[in-house]
Amino acid sequence: MRVALASSSAAETEGIAARLAGWLVSGDVVAVSGELGSGKTTFVRGACRELGVSSPVTSPTFTIGHRYRGLPDVSHLDLYRFSGVSPAEWGDLEPYFENAIVFVEWPEAGRDVLPPPRASVLLQHAGGDSRRILLTADDAALLEGIT
Repeated sequence: MRVALASSSAAETEGIAARLAGWLVSGDVVAVSGELGSGKTTFVRGACRELGVSSPVTSPTFTIGHRYRGLPDVSHLDLYRFSGVSPAEWGDLEPYFENAIVFVEWPEAGRDVLPPPRASVLLQHAGGDSRRILLTADDAALLEGIT
């Protein structure tokens, strides 16, 4: 199933992410794609707030990943600097997937090693602060409560 939504602000993008997060459980992976500046981290921030994360949610571009305490815990990975993920690099990433909901920015780099996503998100610039957000999931029930 695929759902296309429009957002005219960062707050709306966070709200859409929060609605998705309400349906996620520990072990779920969400692939978050889009051009630079399209709102990937903003989307993850909205999901984290819904999941009880109160600490600042920032892009892990230079640290590769953040783990946040929430209900359940949330891992936020950014594979922007990767052209692929080797088995050794997967060993560094694997702990982020334990007992957490995992959001992966730039998932294309890890397509050969990442667990299959429960949902995929594509954010696109739509002029100014507006974004087009495409949500895809095999489980239609996951997206029913979002529209």
